[in-house]
Amino acid sequence: MFNPWPHALSVAVALATLASPILAQAQPLTFNLPAGPLAATLNAIASQSGHIVSLEPALVQGKQAPAVVGRMLPEQAMNQALTGSGLQLRVTGQGNFSVEPGADGSAAVQLGATTIVENSVEATTEGSGSYAARAVTIGKGTHTLKEIPQSVTVMTRKQMDDQGLTDLKDAANQTTGLVGVQGVGKGMILTSRGFQIDDWQYDGVPIPRNTYALGNWATQDLIFFDRLEVLRGASGLLQGTGSPGGAINLVRKRGQNAPTVTLTGKAGSWDRYGLQLDAGGPLNESGTVRGRLVADEDDSHSFTDYEWSKTHSLYGALDVDLREDTTLGLAVSRSDNESRPIIRGLPRYTNGDGLNVPRSTFTGATWNHSQIDLTTVYADMEHRFNDDWALKVGAVRMTEDNDAINQRLQSSGAGINADGSGVQYADFATDFDATKIGLDMNLTGRFEALSMPQEIMLGSNYSKLKSDDKFARTFNNSSDTIFDIDHHRPEISYEGLLNTAGGRATLSKYDIRQKGIYGSWRVKPIEPLTLVLGSRVSWYDYSYKSADQRAFANVATTNVPSTMSENGEVTPYAGIVYDLNREWAVYASYTDVFEPQTARTTSGSVLKPVIGSNYEIGLKGELMDGRVNTSLALFRYDQENRAVNDVASGFACDGWYCSTASGKVRSQGLDAEISGEVLNGLQLFAGYTYNTTKYLDDPDNEGKTFSTWTPKHMLRVWSDYQFSGDFNRLSTGLGFTTQSHTLGYEHTYEVPGYTVWNARVGYQLTPEIGLAMNANNLFDKSYITAGYNQLNGNNNYGDPRNLMFSVKYTPTF
Repeated sequence: MFNPWPHALSVAVALATLASPILAQAQPLTFNLPAGPLAATLNAIASQSGHIVSLEPALVQGKQAPAVVGRMLPEQAMNQALTGSGLQLRVTGQGNFSVEPGADGSAAVQLGATTIVENSVEATTEGSGSYAARAVTIGKGTHTLKEIPQSVTVMTRKQMDDQGLTDLKDAANQTTGLVGVQGVGKGMILTSRGFQIDDWQYDGVPIPRNTYALGNWATQDLIFFDRLEVLRGASGLLQGTGSPGGAINLVRKRGQNAPTVTLTGKAGSWDRYGLQLDAGGPLNESGTVRGRLVADEDDSHSFTDYEWSKTHSLYGALDVDLREDTTLGLAVSRSDNESRPIIRGLPRYTNGDGLNVPRSTFTGATWNHSQIDLTTVYADMEHRFNDDWALKVGAVRMTEDNDAINQRLQSSGAGINADGSGVQYADFATDFDATKIGLDMNLTGRFEALSMPQEIMLGSNYSKLKSDDKFARTFNNSSDTIFDIDHHRPEISYEGLLNTAGGRATLSKYDIRQKGIYGSWRVKPIEPLTLVLGSRVSWYDYSYKSADQRAFANVATTNVPSTMSENGEVTPYAGIVYDLNREWAVYASYTDVFEPQTARTTSGSVLKPVIGSNYEIGLKGELMDGRVNTSLALFRYDQENRAVNDVASGFACDGWYCSTASGKVRSQGLDAEISGEVLNGLQLFAGYTYNTTKYLDDPDNEGKTFSTWTPKHMLRVWSDYQFSGDFNRLSTGLGFTTQSHTLGYEHTYEVPGYTVWNARVGYQLTPEIGLAMNANNLFDKSYITAGYNQLNGNNNYGDPRNLMFSVKYTPTF
C-alpha cells in the first residue's frame, strides 16, 4: 500500500521559506503548545518561528511530544518537543533544522530521501498556537491573505478556544465588521457592511441558511470547525447570489496524522456545564486512513428566569488517501438542541426608552419549547495532478427540523405604556422542515506563459433548498402589565390554535435552486504586480407556495404561487495587487452584484433582483515572518432595488410584512485589522470598522440610515499573553468589544452603544492538564444588544457578568 508520509507529513512540518531563518532563530519566542503528536508540535514550532525543517516522516510517525510552554529560542523549543523521542535536532549552517535519529541509534530507521518543502502555505490553524492565519481557502485554492484583493478575516482555532467561543453568533460579534443578532426566532442573522449574509459556505460549498416561513432560525455550533473565514464585500463571483456585505466559510476539522485525544470539561455561572471529547488519528498502519470524532454535551441555564438549553452534538470524519495524489473526505455531524427559549425579547416604552425591568425578566411561558435538529453530511475529493494543478469536488447536504411552541410577549400598540400596560401575548406553534444541498467543483492551476506567472481557476456550483413549513398563531390582548407577566397561561398546540377564535395558520413550501459557472485568472505582468480578472454566469429559480387556514376551517385557502427565474446573469470581478515589498501590498477591486430577492409585494409578485457595484481599495501586510497580518481598507457599495418591509400593508404576506423596493442605498466606510504575535508571547486580534449606510433615493426614507442595527463605529480587541521564565505555565487574556449606538426599526429612537470587557487566566498544571477561567462582562455592564430592535419587541439584554471554568486533558501515548 502506498505510504503517504514522505509527502503529506513533510508538507505539514516543512514550513514556508521566510526571509531570514538565522535571524528568526536568534530571537526568543513564547510557545504555549499542549502535549500532542510530535509531528503537529514540530509543525507548530516551525510555523511560529518561520523555519524550514527537513526530516524523514517515518521518524516521527506515532510519536508524542510533551507540552512546550514558555519563552525560548526555536531551537530550544524543538529540543523540548523531541524529549524522550530518541531523535535529535541538527541545525545547519544556514540556520535550518533537521530531525535525525539519536546518537545511540535507538530511533534508527531505513531512511529514504529527505524532503525539504519550500514556499508551501498551510491554511489549517489547529496546533499553530497563533491568531494569524497563514492562508485561506474561501476563494478556492489556497492563498495568503495578502494575495486576495478584498478584506479577509480568519478566526483561528486558538482564538476561538481562548475566548471560549462555541456559537457562530458569538464569534461574529468578536470579528471585524460582522454583526450577529437574534432575529425574529431562536436563530441568528449575520450581517456585514449593513447587509445580511444568508448563504453560508461549508468547506467552500455555499448553501442557503436563512430562508424560513417565519423569522430567523439558523443556528450553528463551532466545535466541528478548524477556523472561520470571513470575506467582507461582494462575494457574487463564488456564490452567485451572495450578499453584497460578504461571505463566511466554515472549514471543518479533519482526520489527524498521529493519535490525539483531548477531553474538556466546563462549568460556569447559571448552572452551565459542558463536556467534550475530540479524538483523531490514523486508522491503519500506513496512515492512509485518518479519522476524527468530536462529541459534545452542553447543559445550560441562563441569567433569564425559566430559560434553559440542552445540546447534544456529534461529529465523525474520515479522510482516505485513495492514491498518492487523491484524497477523499467524508464526514457527518448531528446537533440536537432542546430549549425553553425567550422569543422576541422585550418591547420598549412608547417613547422608545428601554423598559425598567430586571435583566432576568422572562416574557415567555413555562411551556415554551423549541427543538432544533440539524444533520449535515459532507463529502469532498481532491485530485492533485502535480504540484501546480488540482481538481476538487465538494458536496454538503443539510436537513433541518425546527419545532416550537412559544408565548411571545409584545406590545398591543406602538410600545408599552408608562404604567406597564399595553401587553399582548402572541402564541405561536411552528413546524419547519428543510433540506439543503450544495455542490461545488473547481479546477485550479499555476503555469508560466509569455514569461509571466499565471494562475487560473474554473468552477461550477449548484444549490437547492426545499422546505415544508407551517405555523399557527393567535394574538391576545391582556390587562396584564410588563411588571406582572403571566408565565402559566394554558399550553398551546398547533391544532389548538387552529380551533381558537382568531386563530390562523400558514402552510408553505420553498423550492429555490441556483447554478452557475465561474472562473478567474491571475497574472503577474511584472514581478510586483498581480492582476485578477473573473466572472460568473448564474441561473436562479425560485418558487414559493402557501395556503392559509383560519380558525374552525376544515380546508386551507391556497394563495397565488410566487415564482421567478433569472437566466444567464453575468457577474464580473476585477482586482489588482501591487507588492510594495516582501511584507506590504496595496490592492483595489471591483465587482458587480447579482442578488435575486425572495421578498414579495402585496400583489404576490417577487421583487426584481438587486443590482449594485462594489469598490474597495486597501493596504495589507504580512509582518514578522508572517506571524502578524494587518490590513486597512476603504469600501463603497451602491445598491438599487433592495427589499424593505412594507409596514403600511400590515401583516399581509402570510402573517408578516410584504416588501417594496427601496430605491438606492449606499454603504461605505473603513476596516482596519491586526492579528498575530505582535510582541514575544503576546497574541493580539484587533479590528475596527467605521461604516455608514444610507438611503440615497427612496420615497419615504431618503437620507435615513438604511441598516438600523449596524453601528457606525465597532472595535473588537482580544489579546493573550504567555508568560516566560519561572511563570511559563501561566497565560492571561484580556479584551473588549465596543460599539456606538444603533437605531430602532422605527428610526425614532436610539439603542445606546456599549463597551464590554472580557478576561481569561490559563495555567498548565502538568504537560497533560491545562486549567482556564474565562470572565465575561467583567464590569457587569447592563445593555441591550443591537439588532432588530422594535417598539413592540426584539430587545434583548446582553449577558451580565459571568464565569466559565474549564479543564483540558490531553494524554500522551
